Amino acid sequence: MNTVRNFLMAGAAALVLPAASAFAAPPADTLVVGISADASTFDPAAISSRDNSNMAKHLFGTLYEVDAEGKIVPQMAESYVEAPDGLSYTYTLKPGLTCEDGEALTAEDVAYSFNRAADPANAFTGNTPGFVYSSIGFAGAEAVSDLEVKINLEKKNPVSFGLIAEVFLHCKDSYEAMSLEDAAAKPIASGSYRLASWDRGSQVVLEKIKDPGTFQNIIWRLIPEASTRSAELIAGNVDIITNVSPDQIEAVDASGTATVKGVQGTRRIYVGFNQREDFATGSEGGAAIQKTDVRVALQYAVDVEAICSQLLSFECKRATGLVNPPNDNPNLTPYAYDPDKAEELLDAAGYPRGEDGTRFEITLQAPRGRYLNDANVALAIGQYLDDIGVKTNVELMEWASVYVPMLSKHDMGPMFFLGSGGGTWSALYDMADLSAVDAGTNYTEWKNPDWFSGWPELAAATTEEERRVVIDRMLEVFYNDPPWLMLYFQPDFYGVSNRVDFHPRRDEKVYLFDVGLVP
Repeated sequence: MNTVRNFLMAGAAALVLPAASAFAAPPADTLVVGISADASTFDPAAISSRDNSNMAKHLFGTLYEVDAEGKIVPQMAESYVEAPDGLSYTYTLKPGLTCEDGEALTAEDVAYSFNRAADPANAFTGNTPGFVYSSIGFAGAEAVSDLEVKINLEKKNPVSFGLIAEVFLHCKDSYEAMSLEDAAAKPIASGSYRLASWDRGSQVVLEKIKDPGTFQNIIWRLIPEASTRSAELIAGNVDIITNVSPDQIEAVDASGTATVKGVQGTRRIYVGFNQREDFATGSEGGAAIQKTDVRVALQYAVDVEAICSQLLSFECKRATGLVNPPNDNPNLTPYAYDPDKAEELLDAAGYPRGEDGTRFEITLQAPRGRYLNDANVALAIGQYLDDIGVKTNVELMEWASVYVPMLSKHDMGPMFFLGSGGGTWSALYDMADLSAVDAGTNYTEWKNPDWFSGWPELAAATTEEERRVVIDRMLEVFYNDPPWLMLYFQPDFYGVSNRVDFHPRRDEKVYLFDVGLVP
C-alpha cells in the first residue's frame, strides 16, 4: 500500500499561501464571503446546491425555517395547522409581505411558488421538485384566503413540515411575466436582499432592501483555490471563507487577522455507484458495480479513517449509511479497511486479477473545489481501488457549470464523488434523499424494494417507537446492499476575520442576517 501511503503524506504536506490579490478591505457596510463554487441559477425552483441555496436564502423567504439549533420556526408565515390525516398543511401568512418590485406577497403568490416548481412544462430539477416534492408527495397548493395557503400532499410523511420549510417563495405577477432564462439570472426577491449584480465566475453582489440584515451589501466572491481563499482572508480582503483547507488552519490562526472556526458538519460524503442501464451496459466497470457483492467488496478497499486524519485533519468514524449520528442505526458497524478481504470478495464475485493485475477498469468522476479537499480525497480513493486491482480513472471537473448539470440528469459515473446535505433534527430528513426510485436526489438510481417499501410503513406508524423499528430496518438494507461507497460526515472549517462576529452552523447554512462588526 505504499502508493496510497505516499499519496496521503503528500496530501497532508503544508502549502505555502499565495500572495493576496489587490482587492481592498471591505467598507463598514459591506460583508465579503469567499466561497469555492459559483451559483448555477437564481431560479428558486432550480437551485440544487448548498452554496447556491445560501445565496438564494437572502433573496427569497420561506414559510418556516430551520434555525441554528435545529428548531423549525416561523419566517413568512406566523402559524400553521396540520390536517388530522396528515395530507395537508394550512399556513397563515404574516400581513404586509411584499416582493422587491413592490408587489404584495399573498397566499396566491405562495400557492403559485409551490405549483410553479412542480409544473412539468418547466422541467425543473432543483432541490424543491427533486427532493422536497418527491419526499412529501406534493399534490398542489391553493389559496384559501388572502393570508391562508393550503399545501396538499399525496401521502403522510412525518418530516413534511420540515421539508416544506425549504421551498423559496416569490411573487406570481413578476414571475409569470418572466422567461425561465430571466428567472435564472434576474430574480425578483421576496427576502431581505436583492441581486444587484452577478459577474459569473467572479462574484455575486446582494443589496439590502428590508430587514432583517445587518450589512447593506453582501458580496459572495468566487475563489476556487483553498490556498487563495486563505490568503485573501489573512490579507483582510474577505471577512468569511468556507472550506478552509486543513493544511492552512495553522497559518490562518497565526495571522493575527483571522481565526478558523470548525464544526462537525452534517454533509454525507460518499462515492455513488450509478446503476442506470446505460452505465450497466457501457463498460465492464459499469457492469461490475451493478452487483451487490462488488459494491460490498469495494467498501473494504478504502481506509476512510486515514483519509480523514491525513487529508482532512480530523479523526472520523466511518459512516454506516446516510443518516447523521446520533440518529443512525446504532447496531451497524462501519465497514473495516481490509484490502485482503476486498480482493477475496472480488475473486468470489467473478472478477479475478488478469495477467496485468487488473480486475476491471472504471471511471470515478469528482468535482474540484466544491467540498473539503475533494480532489485529493477522490485521487486517494482511486489509488486505494487501484491497489486491489480495480483500475480507476479519476476525472476532476468544475462544479457549477459542468458537474451540477450532470448531477441534475444523473449523468455522473459509473462512480461519482458527491456530498449530500443532511440534518440533525430527523433521521427521515437524511433518508429522504432516497424517498422514491424516481426521486431527483436518488443519483445512483438504486431500486432495492426492501428500502422503498419502508416508506408506506413509516407513514402508517403511529408512534416514534414503531417508526424507529422501520428506520433501523431500512438502514440495514442500505448497509447490506450499498448504493454508496460510504465515507464520512464532512467537518466544516470556516475562516473568520477578526472584523466580524460570525458563528457557523452544523448544517452548512451560511445565513448572514445577524452577522455584525466586532465593536
